[in-house]
Amino acid sequence: MPETFMFELGNRTMTLEVGELAKQANGAVLVRYGDTVVLVTATMAKEPRADIDFFPLIVDYEEKMYSVGRIPGGWGRREGKPGEDAVLAARMIDRPLRPLFPEGFRNDVQIVAQVLSVDQNHSPAISAMIGASAALTISDIPFKGPIGGVKVGRVNGEYIINPTQAQEDESDIDLVVAGTADAIMMVEAGAKEVDEEGMLQAIMFGHQAIKRICAAISEMGAKTGKPKMQVELFEPDPAVAEWVKDYAADKLMDALKTDDKQERQQDLDQVQSLIHETYRAQFGEEQYEEAVKSINYMIDKLTKDLVRKMIISGTRPDGRKRDEIRPISIKVGLLPRAHGSGLFTRGQTQVLTVCTLGLKSDEQLLDNLTDEDRKRYIHHYNFPPFCVGEVRPIRSPGRREIGHGALAERALLPVIPNEEEFPYTIRLVSEVLESNGSSSQASVCGSSLALMDAGVPIRRPVAGIAMGLVKSDEGIAVLTDIQGLEDALGDMDFKVAGTREGITALQMDIKIGGVSDEILRNALAQARKGRLFILDKMEEVIDKPRPDLSPYAPRIITMEIPVDRIRDVIGPGGKTIRKIIEQTNVAIDIEDDGRVYIASTADGDGEKACRLIESYTKDVEVGSSYVGIVKRIMKFGAFVEILPGKEGLVHISQLSNERVNKVEDVVNIGDEILVKVIEIDRQGRINLSRKAVLPNAVEKA
Repeated sequence: MPETFMFELGNRTMTLEVGELAKQANGAVLVRYGDTVVLVTATMAKEPRADIDFFPLIVDYEEKMYSVGRIPGGWGRREGKPGEDAVLAARMIDRPLRPLFPEGFRNDVQIVAQVLSVDQNHSPAISAMIGASAALTISDIPFKGPIGGVKVGRVNGEYIINPTQAQEDESDIDLVVAGTADAIMMVEAGAKEVDEEGMLQAIMFGHQAIKRICAAISEMGAKTGKPKMQVELFEPDPAVAEWVKDYAADKLMDALKTDDKQERQQDLDQVQSLIHETYRAQFGEEQYEEAVKSINYMIDKLTKDLVRKMIISGTRPDGRKRDEIRPISIKVGLLPRAHGSGLFTRGQTQVLTVCTLGLKSDEQLLDNLTDEDRKRYIHHYNFPPFCVGEVRPIRSPGRREIGHGALAERALLPVIPNEEEFPYTIRLVSEVLESNGSSSQASVCGSSLALMDAGVPIRRPVAGIAMGLVKSDEGIAVLTDIQGLEDALGDMDFKVAGTREGITALQMDIKIGGVSDEILRNALAQARKGRLFILDKMEEVIDKPRPDLSPYAPRIITMEIPVDRIRDVIGPGGKTIRKIIEQTNVAIDIEDDGRVYIASTADGDGEKACRLIESYTKDVEVGSSYVGIVKRIMKFGAFVEILPGKEGLVHISQLSNERVNKVEDVVNIGDEILVKVIEIDRQGRINLSRKAVLPNAVEKA
């Protein structure tokens, strides 16, 4: 029988079950939260990998479509590669766990979260994060946890732990916060222009719930946990470490004081080569081969220590002050055929974002565990190898690209106009052309520029800034607009995006045991100052959306038709709508509720398409006049099509004011004539008159 541990989370019960499932994993926990059920396992390789210099942690979040009672799409009807939501969930679980493993730990560790059942009011991703922490805690894998994680919402000023779907719809904050009982480890948030203090209170409110989660997992670990395995941790040879310090410290410091990223890297590479060559010459080939890993480890450690001491003492690698932003350059309208484009350059980070406007049918279709089946605003982020001066194959987007694209998308979402105001599908693509830190936030800035250049009526521009932290016994430094070196060797990457009114997106990752609310408050205040500075620079170039769309963007006309007339517009086998499209050179989307979107470019005639669609949905009215086409001629009169598919008879006596002996004396097949509806009989037959609209008849009337 499984052992069960229960605790309250968001006024609902979460249950952790241990001992029945997946018993060959190092640790396994079944999480139940409402009707959401997630199985999380933690497994570790028995031996460390010898050829790596990092901790090999893998987190897989497996979405099973049976969990929501669906069969997967596609030919195979089988779950394929992870969708975007699954990738984001895996990254969210990875980020607070990774810093809590021992330094020098080189054994492969894999976390697998299998989503078995989903209740939309109980987040499977949050359940998986808590399950991962619990599985690691009860396992024999060395782990300095536990952690907890919660979602925080705010409805009418009241903060809510793990809001329901209905509450999320009303909330102005969508926050995920994770941490230990002592400190915050990870923050991921979207918001509707919330001020800094409101966001900080939400984070700290979430941390109170995290403390309760950690206490429950610690109790579970004490009762059911295995003794932690003694694993081999990599440590450098002490003699080699001392030699590298003595020989290389000054040389590395001189190389680090170069402003340009590529020059600095070249100088560091030269110093590294010199260290290896000197050691080989001094101690011989055999001893050198034994010392290579220690030498490389010490070069990295020494570089990190020197940069951190430099920053704490008040000198950043490129000479900037702690709150100083790199030089900014902005351009819009670079690409003549694109619907909108913006180039944002900050120091040696450069991003080109391109905006494309499309139809309703261009929306992205979703096949995931949520109730949403499509979205009309899409943001993609690309990070090609040339942006950092590297050579490698360009593959499909990785987890980093998906994560950065989702962050930029979240940052812009609160200012995107709704579908009623702007009935377009919007796609933004951020191409990173050069990278030296904070490319995701440069993408946010470039996206605002591209949207305004395209004429999308966004509420106000959004800018982003990345903050950093160096924390040591000598002091604490919060840095504005961190570059790549400060990100790699610092303790925090804290990205903040928003408008002048407030925060729209937030993401924080740390590499230490957590940060305090005081550090977060200082970082948020410093980020606001930087964000407003960048917005000033952007608005000097373009301060509001252009009044007109690009001539190459589609013009969309919206109209509504009765639902029971949709079939008349589409026609048998789509014949009618295809005919309209061919005649007018437009694209047409018809929704199930009767909304019609007509998109035309320069060579299309949207107004004509609109009139044609109206003609298929109109009812013939007695007393109204129509221009019709003669379709058939009989001895007793002519049949005239006055609306698509609707014909009436003009009797021979109604063709003219004069006596008509033969119908062909007045009209022939294919003639366009003006007629008036004089009667619709009980059988629905339409009787028309040409005579009634002739000049003499009108004058008499």
